[in-house]
Amino acid sequence: MSRRDLLFGRAATVSASVVFRPPWARPEAEFTHACTQCDACVRQCPQQVLVRGADGLPRFDATAGECTFCGECVAACDSDAFAPSLDPPWTIVAQVADRCLSAHGVVCASCRDPCPASAIHVPPAARGAALVDAERCTGCGACVGTCPVDAITLQHAPATEAIA
Repeated sequence: MSRRDLLFGRAATVSASVVFRPPWARPEAEFTHACTQCDACVRQCPQQVLVRGADGLPRFDATAGECTFCGECVAACDSDAFAPSLDPPWTIVAQVADRCLSAHGVVCASCRDPCPASAIHVPPAARGAALVDAERCTGCGACVGTCPVDAITLQHAPATEAIA
């Protein structure tokens, strides 16, 4: 539970069903089979955004900060749990919920400012919710922990079909 949730008496807002593995992780079934749960990737992460999940496997925690895609997690792993050739390293994108302050007439750009990809646009003078450009968003999570009302979440991007 975040300090913000505790202060406002809200239940934990993070869904336990959505798990984000580290960048370059193989598909879930392959990753869970290959990962030895040694925590080498968790210990090596300079941003400390990888944590050991309840299942013993590493997961990305965007509330802890931003993934810079440094690759240290991949380099630290002695198993076959990662596919360093994946480009992009994952298919996670940010989404903005209805509780966005700007959508309610409050001037706020706390999600836009830390975004290293400049993927978030906030209408001037609080004339609408923040908008995420899914094409530019890397899913790094820089915007998640900075939102004062937890309006930013990460989601797995919908799969797109290859055109033949």
